[in-house]
Amino acid sequence: MDTQLKYKHYASLKRRSQTKKVVIYTVLVLMSVIWLLPFVYLISQSFATTYVYGDFFPKTATMANYSRLFTDSTFPFWRWWLNTFLISCITAVLQTLLTLATAYALSRLRFRMRQPFMRLILVLGMFPGFLSMIIIYYIMDALGMAGNIFSLVLVYIGGSAMGYYIAKGFFDTIPKSLDEAAMIDGASKNTVFFRVIVPLSKPIIVYTLLLSFTGPWGDFMMASYFAQGNQNLFNVAVGLNQMLAKGQIDIYFPTFCAGGVLTAIPIMVLFFVLQ
Repeated sequence: MDTQLKYKHYASLKRRSQTKKVVIYTVLVLMSVIWLLPFVYLISQSFATTYVYGDFFPKTATMANYSRLFTDSTFPFWRWWLNTFLISCITAVLQTLLTLATAYALSRLRFRMRQPFMRLILVLGMFPGFLSMIIIYYIMDALGMAGNIFSLVLVYIGGSAMGYYIAKGFFDTIPKSLDEAAMIDGASKNTVFFRVIVPLSKPIIVYTLLLSFTGPWGDFMMASYFAQGNQNLFNVAVGLNQMLAKGQIDIYFPTFCAGGVLTAIPIMVLFFVLQ
């Protein structure tokens, strides 16, 4: 009798576990389909001959939209892509160095006003960057850098230290005994950071590098304001947005989708490389 009860109880638990798994996987599959639908639509429309409102898949396909990105002088997509790539690469390297250096200093060093300083940075980080967009532009204009795409690099890396918190939490998990052992052998703080801490911090370096690259790559608001309508200073987000201006969406929407596909490729490549 006890054996039968145990068997029934075990069978009931197994059915519940299987039902729970089915429900979870069903929800995950549905979420995946919903998440992928915009990407499938973007790719399918990038091959459309003409834009037809309401059509998910085009009736006829062509590669002309991709070639048009590099041949249409009205919208110099290649220049926008190159602007964005240069800004994002330079920003990613500099921002990663500044963020990790700040996080390491706040994790390892002890000095007066350290805790108030950390709290102040957290409070300032709650305010969105575009609140200071206008004054930053006028500062850059006063310095003679408003018409330079690399002025955006200074803007993006200016607040790098404010993103220290996650990296600091990672550095806090690395035993300080490693620092002390290196210092006994005569290593300086810089040597400890670059020769001991950095080799052990690949996950947080990858995380910081990825965020530092994707931020400028997809930025629209700051890049649009700094460009001031000059096409030579557009990044891909601002440039592609121009294709959807009133009266042009029927003509340029498939080309816009093709530009969106090409814009997504570097992010995908970077993501898979950093895996």
